[in-house]
Amino acid sequence: MHTSKKLFVKTYGCQMNVYDSLRMQDLLLPFGYEVTQDMNEADMVIINTCHIREKAAEKVYSELGRVKKIKDSHKNNMIIVVAGCVGQAEGDEIFTRTPYVDIVVGPQSYHTLPDLVAKIARKEKHLIELDFIEEAKFDKLPETLSAQGASAFVSIQEGCDKFCTFCVVPYTRGAEFSRPLEQVYREVLGAVSHGAKEVVLLGQNVNAYHGKSSQDKELGLAELIEHISEIKGLERVRYMTSHPRDMTDKLIEIHGSESKLMPFLHLPVQSGSNKILKLMNRKHERDQYFEIINKLRNARPDIVFSSDFIVGFPEETDEDFADTMDLVKRVGYGQCFSFKYSPRPGTPAATRKQIPEHIKDERLQLLQAELARQQLKLNKSFIGKTLPVLFERKGKFEGHIVGKSPYLQSVYVSDASQNLIGQIIEVHITEAAGISLSGTIA
Repeated sequence: MHTSKKLFVKTYGCQMNVYDSLRMQDLLLPFGYEVTQDMNEADMVIINTCHIREKAAEKVYSELGRVKKIKDSHKNNMIIVVAGCVGQAEGDEIFTRTPYVDIVVGPQSYHTLPDLVAKIARKEKHLIELDFIEEAKFDKLPETLSAQGASAFVSIQEGCDKFCTFCVVPYTRGAEFSRPLEQVYREVLGAVSHGAKEVVLLGQNVNAYHGKSSQDKELGLAELIEHISEIKGLERVRYMTSHPRDMTDKLIEIHGSESKLMPFLHLPVQSGSNKILKLMNRKHERDQYFEIINKLRNARPDIVFSSDFIVGFPEETDEDFADTMDLVKRVGYGQCFSFKYSPRPGTPAATRKQIPEHIKDERLQLLQAELARQQLKLNKSFIGKTLPVLFERKGKFEGHIVGKSPYLQSVYVSDASQNLIGQIIEVHITEAAGISLSGTIA
């Protein structure tokens, strides 16, 4: 009797990495691998890594040490794969430090995994693939996708040409590349046929999308959204992550004209100081950011914004930080990600004079307190209102189900039928917390 091999995937980092992990699973399914949630029973372990956060590589090596213990205890034939951005950045150094790793693949070359696994079966060792050939990757991914649930990720753009001085993405993900429109359309169609009501279009710099149509015409993100919004059964469209430099008037306008495009936008600004924005090489100023926000609010008055902020960037003064706090108060956010600056090896900002940690800590606490206040104020403004909620999963407690509002808040409902998962249902909001809403089926 044939027993399938077990595949365990651990994912670090962004939604793009979550998407890549799903596609690696899809690639290996035809070769007899089925996914397990238990690393102890795995025949192959893939660690899909992210290089954005501090000490990212060290966390990966620590995780590999845990994997080795399992391999040594009862699975000497376990294949260990390091995928993603740490794999791209560290390369052969991974084999030097952890010689028990079998395969290293970068984020643009994981489509070669089946060939590499076949070579491991032929007793080859220490195989590495780090080429930046995006077209080959997307051409070789399987057409048929595993179901992702009510909301599905679809990668439409990878890489970045901006070269912000704090960021490793151009070095680990390569130059900007956009998938052809028809290829994206087919993948969205497949996700909807598997039950997805919502798609989230992903890219490191998603609004720089410039994919070709079958007539070889170059199209932007706005045109792509128009095309996929015609798909029957698709109810919601989102996209992330965007750069202010690539917010075109056409894209701003579609926020007002396309009802399937959700009224929520993640638009990272990083700092409110023109001096720091210039040192970061962001290629925009604060007034340009305000102008974009105002245009979007004119197009879609109920739109909610999210952003990324870095505090304690090299040379940031108290006045620069005050500019950031001023920008936050003037824009008003629904939810945000905020971090202390930490140097990334190989990036220009890493060589500059660093701000003391205690100052970074103080500034981050002030910023996060203001962002939390704004988020709670927004959430409380929905009490007494009715919102359409896309239910995605069971909650932690018996009878609870959790979904997403149009504004990306988590919405909890108790004593609800599990049959509602995968449906969009009107919910009367009765309570608001810092990061979620709760209510009753209307």
